[in-house]
Amino acid sequence: MPFQGYAPPVKRPWTVPVQPGRPFHQVARTEAHRWWRPLVGTLGIAAVGMALVIIVMIAGMVVYAIATGDMPGDDDDPNAIFGNDTADLAFNLLMLAVFLPVVLGAAWFVQRRRPGTLSSVAGRLRWRWLAICCAPAIAFCVVSFGSSWLASLVVDDSSDSDGSWVGWGGFLGPALVIVLLVPFQSAAEEYAFRGWILQAFGACTLETRRGRVGRAFSVVFRTPWPGIVVGAALFTSGHGYTGWGMLDIFVFGALAGWLTVRTGGLEASIAMHVFNNLMAFLLPAAVGELDIEQGGVPWQYVVADVLPMLLYAAGVLWLARRFKIQTVTADPAPATAAAAAASGPYPADAPFAAEAPFAGVDSAGGDGRPEPDGRAQDVDTPPEEFSRESAGR
Repeated sequence: MPFQGYAPPVKRPWTVPVQPGRPFHQVARTEAHRWWRPLVGTLGIAAVGMALVIIVMIAGMVVYAIATGDMPGDDDDPNAIFGNDTADLAFNLLMLAVFLPVVLGAAWFVQRRRPGTLSSVAGRLRWRWLAICCAPAIAFCVVSFGSSWLASLVVDDSSDSDGSWVGWGGFLGPALVIVLLVPFQSAAEEYAFRGWILQAFGACTLETRRGRVGRAFSVVFRTPWPGIVVGAALFTSGHGYTGWGMLDIFVFGALAGWLTVRTGGLEASIAMHVFNNLMAFLLPAAVGELDIEQGGVPWQYVVADVLPMLLYAAGVLWLARRFKIQTVTADPAPATAAAAAASGPYPADAPFAAEAPFAGVDSAGGDGRPEPDGRAQDVDTPPEEFSRESAGR
């Protein structure tokens, strides 16, 4: 007679499923969410990212010294790293691109969710939708170039550049670096500022707070606007613009965040960012300028830049409706739900409550597990029976 005893314990998966019906900014509010996870993840991203930047810089200096026989640096330009404009450009782009895997790793290691949930509510980067967004992004660049040219007619440009073609010999090298690295640099910034920051704030809804002040903060934090504003502010602080130029960058970041929520993913903002930066780097490189001049910007150029952004946003929203783009997380497949119930890391008799897409205030909050009086429960303050290590935390 075969032995009939206790079944061996089932190894629970590290990542937890997302709740169905969540808009993009609340995707990180899973069963594993705790108030400290977004904070620890943010600090970890900064620390690991800066360590990688130092490693890349040291490796680049070694390679440069071996290839040229000279020590990197330029006595005439203290801001130069390697003393070569193309090498400096490659390093500046690469030191931002290295944050892309770091952000994805933080979602998996700290928040215990699939890295693809940073890309969209579908749990992956929707390549077809990204390709569709490239068309209005190219149109945005064309319109932006034209409007900037019109603005230049009424602005006294004090630039000392003669604007002459640098020649193919001086253009192809920098152009190759730009085309290869700008997509990764732009995507890394989108994943950090419109992905991680937006979802970090969206995970903290404060929906079980009591009192007038607590309820008022909950109304605000259940919307994507805290994450959009903070993400845009941090994005602006990473640039060297002043005055009206800061407003231009802030509007760019805020509009990208708003599009991310409205379309359920980063594809629209990545497309706009990539093509905007390709134009911003390639056009100066064509006349031999690889160091983009920032600082103050006349308000006429800001207006000329913001209007095409608004047109791009309108076009993307129209396309999203036209192609019926998913904007909230979907219900799990029956087989997946059955397997999750069998593995038992989370209560199977308390289905997640679906939430409405972003419309100011969610229709349900927390992790969707009802309390006895019918209110949603906040995972920031879990009951004792769900705080044990044996419960898969």
